[in-house]
Amino acid sequence: MRVFTHRNRVAVSRTVTVVVIVVVIVAAAVGAYVFTTTTPTPSSSMSSSASSMMSTFGPTNSSVLIDDSQTRTPDTLDPATGTRSIDQWVFNQVWQPLVTFVGPNSTQGVVAPCLAENYSVQNNQYYTFDIRPDVTFSNGDPMNAAVAWWNFVRDGYINQGFGNFNYEYLTQPATGPESLATSGLSLYWGVLEAIQNVTGLPATTNYNVAQSVLNNLLSNFDPNNATIQKIMSYPNQAFVVSGPMTFVIKLLMPYSSAFYLSNIAQWWLLIIDPAYVDAHGGVQANTPNAYFNLNGGPGTGPYYIASVAAGFSTVVLKANPTYWGLHATNIPPVLQPAHIPVVIVNFGVSANERQLAFDTNQAQISWVESPLFGHMWSGYNYKQYTTFSGVLDNFGAGPNAFFVTMNVGKSPTSNNDFRLAVVHAINYTQLLDETYGFNGTVYAENYLGPLTPEYGQYYNPGHLPLYSYDTGLAASYLNEAGQAENFSVTLPNGTVIGNPSAPPLAPLTMAVYAPMTETEQTQFAIIQSDLGQIGIPIAVEPVTSSEMGTFVTPQLTPPMASLFWGPDWVDPVFQQMYPLMTWLPAECVYMNVTQINNLVTSIMFDQNQTTYMQGIAQLYSLDYNYAPMIWLPNADAYVLKQPYVQGMVYSSLSTVGGMYWFNTLYYGSS
Repeated sequence: MRVFTHRNRVAVSRTVTVVVIVVVIVAAAVGAYVFTTTTPTPSSSMSSSASSMMSTFGPTNSSVLIDDSQTRTPDTLDPATGTRSIDQWVFNQVWQPLVTFVGPNSTQGVVAPCLAENYSVQNNQYYTFDIRPDVTFSNGDPMNAAVAWWNFVRDGYINQGFGNFNYEYLTQPATGPESLATSGLSLYWGVLEAIQNVTGLPATTNYNVAQSVLNNLLSNFDPNNATIQKIMSYPNQAFVVSGPMTFVIKLLMPYSSAFYLSNIAQWWLLIIDPAYVDAHGGVQANTPNAYFNLNGGPGTGPYYIASVAAGFSTVVLKANPTYWGLHATNIPPVLQPAHIPVVIVNFGVSANERQLAFDTNQAQISWVESPLFGHMWSGYNYKQYTTFSGVLDNFGAGPNAFFVTMNVGKSPTSNNDFRLAVVHAINYTQLLDETYGFNGTVYAENYLGPLTPEYGQYYNPGHLPLYSYDTGLAASYLNEAGQAENFSVTLPNGTVIGNPSAPPLAPLTMAVYAPMTETEQTQFAIIQSDLGQIGIPIAVEPVTSSEMGTFVTPQLTPPMASLFWGPDWVDPVFQQMYPLMTWLPAECVYMNVTQINNLVTSIMFDQNQTTYMQGIAQLYSLDYNYAPMIWLPNADAYVLKQPYVQGMVYSSLSTVGGMYWFNTLYYGSS
């Protein structure tokens, strides 16, 4: 998905839609995943140097942690409607999924049980979850299999956030009577048949009836109602309650269990309280719940929402006194009770304010872009206690893709030779060093998209080289393009290439998000200069996110656009290659190559590892020669963290940009 992150600002696209790092790669079925963690459990003793530091330097209030790292505000407090990765800094502290990302200690691979105390998988298609007993929401309402069913059905039915887009082909039909296109409702397979079988109402053919039943059922949800119980337990549907504490998922077709479990571990399937929602507006088809959007509600997690400032500028979290993890044993760190009682998350704080608060120890966690590292460190008041590396917690690069697209539906970027000229004219080493370098360390990596090295075995399996920086080769390609597209280009030495009798190549617009960060200004200046060396004039044009959202056809889209893609879960084909290499308009490329389209769809659900890998290698080769994008450096994910803050656990898999959990953090030896 195109997303807004606090590090890279790009627009939201609701299409089929990942996320940085000493790496541990776990291969499961057809999956490879990346985790990062630091030791999260407070130690009973500390090193002498750490103890000495804590005796003179620590938080001003040991019961409070202030996090200023999120540079934009959330768009909602309802996990089912959220579209910004920043949302999860509240979501994942308050609500929990059936299974959760935990890091390299997970015996299951990428996830471990959370609200489900265990689960089993059959044939990569059928999932059975046993819900933990004695789990309640912070208001005392119970968690059970019926609550899971309500959440899974509601998540698609309200059709907000990423909803049905993350479940097409999995639990939601893309075509047919239950598809969104046909029914106007975002439904999971079998739910209409279940309603009709139990009630006798014509739900499978009369969508008004179906909508009325579901609105009423979900807004007046009573797990003890006999009719509702029969609907939930109907076996021929995607989601089934087979017992009070047993929840079953049935996919439309086999699909890598590692991939699917990482999908339902994300924020859109965090479990919220049906009774609370129903008491505050209920559930309507294709409609958000306005109250929950603004205020949130009780959760099962280690924190609860204590207060919300206007515009989500500040959210205060407090430790949940009824948290089930207080009495649980043998649970992973991300499920442990909170160590710091109060967390204040300030969203959208300006760069200057963030830097001042961190440099003066008013904030424990913060963030600035890498070109500002020097300025931040020069003003830091506590250098006697630490080094720069002691306050920079760098997680490394992740599965995200950063790029400048070239619109293949509009001349001259529709010309393959033109695109090859562009990708060979860029000095990628300069882009990396001048944009992300500080004190001899580079906080990013170059890579060959559409995947990144963090995909492990799936990254560039044919070992293709990065595009070379070769202005002679670039000029040769540009000469061919000019003759084919009827334009001329004058090189800096005065040589005219292309068609000398044709008009000069007009400046090409490169759309970028406004306002540009310092990182982006440096990157685009280098690209302008490099392309100018072969005579391609570039006009960088800052646009708003709403303007970028209008780029939905080749005709409406400029020749180039700077964007970012982060898949919702780490599936190299379904979530990365499919959206970046096919006809989908999400990334302003508009590729529609029959060979690529057919190959993507043929391997998307392939359970054979050999043919799956062969397909990825072939897709890489096709994309390499097609050259639809300039692959920009993949920036590291990191935070600034006061040296007395310990216990951070970070997962690059938790949606775009990754995330950490507040409940694992603690001060010193506390």
